[in-house]
Amino acid sequence: NLHPRMAEAGFSVLLLFCSLLSGLMYYINSCLENGDKTNMRERPNFIIVLADDIGWGDLWTKQFDTNTPWLNLLKLEGKRFTDFHSPASTCSPSRAALLTGRHGLRNGVTHNFAVGSVGGLPLNETTFAQLLHDAGYYTAMIGKWHLGHNGPFHPVHRVKYKAVIFYYQRYCFDYYLGIPYSNDMGCTDRPGFDLPSCFPCEQSKHSSRKPEGCDTKIALPLFENQTIVEQPLDLWNLTGQYAKAAVRQMLTARDRGQPFLLYVALAHMHVPLFHYGFPNVTVMDAYSASLSDMDSLVGSIKLATEAFSMKNTLIWFTGDNGPWEQKCQFAGSAGPFTGRWQTSRAGGGSAKRTTWEGGHRVPTVVTWPGKISPNTTSSALLSGLDIFPTILSLTGVEPPSDRRYDGIDITDVLLHDSDTGHESLMHPNSGAAGQFGDLQTVRLGRHKAFYITGGAEACGGGSGKPELHDPPLIFDLDKDKAEGSALDPTSEEYQTVLKEVEREREALLWDIATDNVSSADYTVAHTAVPCCQPHNRACRCHSIR
Repeated sequence: NLHPRMAEAGFSVLLLFCSLLSGLMYYINSCLENGDKTNMRERPNFIIVLADDIGWGDLWTKQFDTNTPWLNLLKLEGKRFTDFHSPASTCSPSRAALLTGRHGLRNGVTHNFAVGSVGGLPLNETTFAQLLHDAGYYTAMIGKWHLGHNGPFHPVHRVKYKAVIFYYQRYCFDYYLGIPYSNDMGCTDRPGFDLPSCFPCEQSKHSSRKPEGCDTKIALPLFENQTIVEQPLDLWNLTGQYAKAAVRQMLTARDRGQPFLLYVALAHMHVPLFHYGFPNVTVMDAYSASLSDMDSLVGSIKLATEAFSMKNTLIWFTGDNGPWEQKCQFAGSAGPFTGRWQTSRAGGGSAKRTTWEGGHRVPTVVTWPGKISPNTTSSALLSGLDIFPTILSLTGVEPPSDRRYDGIDITDVLLHDSDTGHESLMHPNSGAAGQFGDLQTVRLGRHKAFYITGGAEACGGGSGKPELHDPPLIFDLDKDKAEGSALDPTSEEYQTVLKEVEREREALLWDIATDNVSSADYTVAHTAVPCCQPHNRACRCHSIR
């Protein structure tokens, strides 16, 4: 029997398929007439799905398995990675590093952009979307951008150069539908679940209500390309809008005879939590309902690839960082990666914003029918940084040679069952301790060294003070997933590992110091706040789409 969410996703896609059948027939005819387009379609399609604030323990565990049938199916059909890490432990730096293959100290994005941010991902940085677009791919993005929304920093912004009669796409997405930042950075008329609770957008200029959770004065906008089409958006309908848009863009690529890149940056599992079509959801059920809602969206996309015979499609599901612990029952699970040294000795949370495992180890799976061995698992040490070089390698596209990269090409891991990943991996400070972006946590094989520790705000309040460690704390993750007991600094094991850690860290810091690096503009101005009707207090526009 089909899981009800699977059945619902299938019904939605079949309806859309029928409505777009004429476009599909056009594609078939055009391919028969144009051999060049057929050759282009031999290149793989890519669907990158990035979940927000998802915990390592949220997927493929007994607790949540019944809520995610589609993601369970991806695991059965593809390769799961158990030691995969987000490039940072918070939103903007993680996304910038994923798109560029470069740490924040190189690409300039070391912490989150604000609602009124003037800047964004530096324009001299190159994303894999830009490179694939230039190589003939149709590129589309659905979801949360959070890398700048003002002027040229928008994901589909086109810059016109003087008298030259063409437009150059900076980030090179042909299409965009989504929100410019996190869904708690603006109000809605029907708020989702959050702690503290969000109020609806203010309707009157004379309201004296004090905001607790979400900002009640700035309405959350939904962009289609560069136009705000709904403000405030309806969170509860967002899943359906994203699913339909994703499938439409896949068909657009087919009609054009182009391979495609579809980057889907979900609002799930960030608060305020929301879902589509689940009746009688209580506060305690909100997270599992939202998890199922996310799963149904992934299912709609996967089902579309099958319905439209897009077998040559790689789907890569991962997360931007770990769970946001201070949200209590509205936060996910880090599984066994609890950062016990921090929580038991220094206090605070040990997930999102920290460099403890719960902050950056994320659930990840990759599928590619006929290419990736089904129902397999890899323990290779990997990162979201690796998406950039791997996609380029699979398409034969060369990255710019005027800069250096931190990701590695994991084609052999995907296609040939190699288990060779990074020898070492650095985790940047993401808000809990130290300067933003500094690389003061080093993973080396099974060991992990902390030159600085700190806790984010925990459920119920309280955060651990930053603490410098010289010599560093070193943990053996094979024996101590919870990072509870550091190695004895006088032991032979510690001394051996320390030498390698220092060598790897010094080499990377020197490499960055001598690289072509960028600097992001974090200036904030009221004029940069997205608003479809500036004269209206909460910025309101509906029924534009």
